[in-house]
Amino acid sequence: MISSSSSSSSSQTQRSSTTPPTATMPSSSPLPPFSSSVKLKYVKLGYQYLVNHILTFLFIPLISTILIHLLHMNPSELRSLYHSLHLDLLQILCTSFFIIFIATLYFMSRPRPVYLVDYACYKPPHTCRVPFSTFMEHARQLQFFDERSVRFQMRILERSGLGEETCLPPANHYIPPCPSMEASREEARTVIFSAIDQLFSATSIKPKDIDILVVNCSLFSPTPSLSAMIINNYKLRSNIRSFNLSGMGCSAGLISVDLARDLLQVHPNSNALVVSTEIITPNYYAGQERAMLLPNCLFRMGAAAVLLSNRRRDARRAKYRLLHVVRTHKGADDKAYRCVYEEQDSDGNVGISL
Repeated sequence: MISSSSSSSSSQTQRSSTTPPTATMPSSSPLPPFSSSVKLKYVKLGYQYLVNHILTFLFIPLISTILIHLLHMNPSELRSLYHSLHLDLLQILCTSFFIIFIATLYFMSRPRPVYLVDYACYKPPHTCRVPFSTFMEHARQLQFFDERSVRFQMRILERSGLGEETCLPPANHYIPPCPSMEASREEARTVIFSAIDQLFSATSIKPKDIDILVVNCSLFSPTPSLSAMIINNYKLRSNIRSFNLSGMGCSAGLISVDLARDLLQVHPNSNALVVSTEIITPNYYAGQERAMLLPNCLFRMGAAAVLLSNRRRDARRAKYRLLHVVRTHKGADDKAYRCVYEEQDSDGNVGISL
């Protein structure tokens, strides 16, 4: 996933006990300007960890001290200690109740583990493939692109790292492209339902078992929402907790995971379905502004569906376990706020300026 400057997020998962070595910066090197922000993030993370495990930090030293003291006593001292207590039934019941209460409080205060059971990505058909040659041939035949814009898009494609197997939705294969609301909905249904179907098939989970649904798509936000579209298609339960995120940039995928994680902390024995996509059909830019031509070259067709769970019985089959999510929002900075901006160019064409 790609995180934009205006809202960057990071998540860490655990697959094995092996920890890679951490590179350290020499003491003579100057610290980067964002080091204070990075330090603040990890200070907050450490504080959250301390709050979640406060009972552990309080009781482990106490229990360890008592055990060490008992280990240093001989059997006769242990017998005399036992006889000196003179516990009656009421004292035993009160002590047992207190221990059960402390244990319950401890286990309730611990954060619930969040497992990534499985995920699936949409793979477009071969008919949607757009090699560089096809893309450039179409661009040269469009009247709203001059030769300078065509050459610019070719340079971006060559440097983008995209391969010859990337795909665009059917509406963008026409000359000129013919975006419409129905074509946009059709792309959304195709990419989202295909990814979810693959996920359900791989995990053998039923739609009725989904407790939480989080969908993110930044630029295409129809009514009814994409989350409602999924609920209608799969006939999900009426008490499902559903959320639809839009306008949050490329980092919305990790923001969705963060939201699902928070919901799984307060709703035990639950499954969360996270769907992340970007619908390309309605966002083709037909102008000559270079900053707005970039999305035409960089964004392609796709979707991902992720199944998260806090059920401990899913630990064995889960691919990953979520350790933590840290998010830093830079929206207060005007430069970061406008780094991805939807606007009109001088000719009135709507596009995404990067």
